[in-house]
Amino acid sequence: MSGDGGSTTEEPAAAGTDTHVGLRRSLGFKDLVVYGLLFIAPMAPVGVFGTLDAKSHGAVALVYLVATVAMAFTAYSYAQMVQVVPQAGSVFAYARVALGQGPGFIAGWMAMLDYLLIPAVAYLFSGIAMHALVPSVSQWVWTALAVVITTALNLWGVRAAARVGFAVLAMEIVVLLVFIVSAVVVLVRDGAERGWLSPITGDGTFAVSAILGAVSIAVLSYLGFDAIASFAEEVTGGSAKVARAVLFCLALAGFLFVAQTYLVALLEPVSSAELAAEPGKQGSAFYDAVDASVGTWLHDLVAVSKAVGAAFAALAGQAAAGRLVFAMARERRLPKVLSRTDSGVPRVAIGVAAVITLVAAVWAARRDDGMDHLVSVVDIGALVAFTLLHASVVAWFAVRGQGGAVSWWRHVLIPGVGAVITVAVIVEASATAQVVGAVWFGVGLVVLFAQRGRLGVA
Repeated sequence: MSGDGGSTTEEPAAAGTDTHVGLRRSLGFKDLVVYGLLFIAPMAPVGVFGTLDAKSHGAVALVYLVATVAMAFTAYSYAQMVQVVPQAGSVFAYARVALGQGPGFIAGWMAMLDYLLIPAVAYLFSGIAMHALVPSVSQWVWTALAVVITTALNLWGVRAAARVGFAVLAMEIVVLLVFIVSAVVVLVRDGAERGWLSPITGDGTFAVSAILGAVSIAVLSYLGFDAIASFAEEVTGGSAKVARAVLFCLALAGFLFVAQTYLVALLEPVSSAELAAEPGKQGSAFYDAVDASVGTWLHDLVAVSKAVGAAFAALAGQAAAGRLVFAMARERRLPKVLSRTDSGVPRVAIGVAAVITLVAAVWAARRDDGMDHLVSVVDIGALVAFTLLHASVVAWFAVRGQGGAVSWWRHVLIPGVGAVITVAVIVEASATAQVVGAVWFGVGLVVLFAQRGRLGVA
C-alpha cells in the first residue's frame, strides 16, 4: 500500500513482522497513553458510582480494585499478542494468525460492534451535557456537532488528534485533581460521612456475591484501553512500546478510579442501602455528594469536564474503529475501498465509521430512551472479542508452540483466567445485550460463509 490514496491488495504480514505500509509512524508512548485514557475517561466512575455503591453495599472502591485486577488479565493478553502481530487490526489480526481466518473475522466483527457504538454513547453523553448547559440548542444538534468536530480532527491525522486530545485529557486530569484536593480538604475539616474503611469493607453487610455483581458492571468502565493496540502500525520504536502503554494505561486508570470512588464514598451522605431502595438517586449520586459537601461550583466543573471529555473519548474510539475497519478491508474481509489511505491516514475507513456512529448517536439523541438502548448493547462485542483474544494467546504459544518455550502461567493460566472473567461478564449482561450480540454474531457468520468461496477460507 502507498500513502497516495491507492488501495492495497497485499497479503498480511507474517506474525512477528511489521511489513505493512500505508499508515504513518508518528506516535510515541505518551500519545498511546493519551488515546487510551481519552477513550476510558479519567472520571468514568462518575455516572455509575451510585449504582455500584448500591450493589456493593458501599464497598465501591474495593469493586474498582477488583475490577482493575480482573481487566489486567485481558491487558496482559493484549501485551503478549501485540508483539507477535503488531498490526492495526488488533484482536482481528491476533485471532486470524493464531486461530485461523474464520475466528479472526468473527473477532474483528464483534469488536466492530463495540468500536462503532461506544463512540455513539460518548457523543450522546456530550450532547446531553451540553443541552443541559445551553437548553436553547437541541441535544441532537450538540451530539451531531461533537461528531463533526472530532471527525475532522481524526481525518486531519492521528498526530494532530493526539495533540488536541492531550490538551483535553490534561483538562480532565486537572478537574479530577481539583476534586481530589477539595475532597481531602473537606474530609480533614469536617470528617467523613461514612467510616474511613467503608469504601473497602462496605457501610452495611459485606457480601462477596455483591462485590462480584458490581464488578461485572465496573469492568465496563475500562473498555477503551484495548484501543491502544489498534495503533500498532503508527507507533515509533516497536510494538513493545504498545504493550507497555496498554499495561500502564490500565494501571493508571485503575488508580484514578479507586482514588476518586474512595473519596466520594466518604463524602456520600446517603447510605448504600438507601441508594439501593431508591434507584432514582443512583445516577446523580456522585454529583449530589460533591454538591452537598464541596459546593455547586465543583458540581458544574465536573459536569463541563465530562461533557467535553465524552466527545474526545469518542474521538479516540472513532480513531480505533477506523483502524479496525481499515485492517479488515486490507485483508479483504470488508469492501476494498475501505483500505485506502491518504497521506498515511485511513480517511475512508474513518469516514464510514463516523457516518455509522453519527446515525446511531443522533437517532438515540432524538429518543427519550436512546441512551438506555445504546448502553445496553455496546459492551457485548468487546467482551466476545476479549474472549477470542485470550484463546489466541493459548493457541499461539501453548498449542502451536510459537514464540519459544511455553510458560504455563503466562500463556495458559493468565489467558485462561481472563477468558473465564470475560465469559462471566457476558453471562451477567442484560438480556437485550445478549440478544443484540447474538444477532450481530449471526450476521457475522452469514458474511463469513458468503466469503468462503471468494477467499477460499473458512
